[in-house]
Amino acid sequence: MSSLGAKSFEQMKKEIPISKDKKTNAYVQCVAKQITDTIPPQPGFKDWEVVVFDSDQVNAFALPGGKIGVYTGLLKVAKNQDQLATVIGHEVAHVLADHSNERLSQSQLANAGLSLANVAIGASEYKQYQQMTMAALGVGVQYGVILPYGRTQESEADIVGLGYMAKAGFDPNQSVDLWKNMSAAGGAQPPEFFSTHPSHSTRIRDLQATIKTLPASNVKAPKCG
Repeated sequence: MSSLGAKSFEQMKKEIPISKDKKTNAYVQCVAKQITDTIPPQPGFKDWEVVVFDSDQVNAFALPGGKIGVYTGLLKVAKNQDQLATVIGHEVAHVLADHSNERLSQSQLANAGLSLANVAIGASEYKQYQQMTMAALGVGVQYGVILPYGRTQESEADIVGLGYMAKAGFDPNQSVDLWKNMSAAGGAQPPEFFSTHPSHSTRIRDLQATIKTLPASNVKAPKCG
């Protein structure tokens, strides 16, 4: 999966504009490094690579092999470094929990994991394969077409990721504000039963419960921006 993640990341860097804003890059790199520095060394790679993509899409992702991508559109919703740390912690948690490998296995068992009825008619087989791969990795798929992770995986990443960001010295209470921002920015959601993602209200409730159980961190996060 590390090799697949690295190849997919290189492809994305070719296809999506990369931000050249020095201040934005330094800010995102600072937050990401604070989190990844608290994580034990991972097999298959030494350092995490962080890239800021210049896109209005409200999104971020992490890939096997230590690759992290953050879209500039996310910074309009994640309004401070603690909220950004919530997202990055969540995405890193997907990687460390091996959710991409789980998703790929599920995809193979379910005819590549795609609801092909939702793929544009006339798309090439290569495009469908590419979408399958990116869906398995949790990136590159527009919201509303294919949701890459299931509810259980998303909930696990929420809780584990919250632990990562709190351990790194960020304020876990800001995770609740982040999801309130997400809710306000995203408009109406389908009922949770019909979605593979937890509803915003469920996420907020679970995060609030988890915050009460987190041990105090002796680490203080730097002022990244």
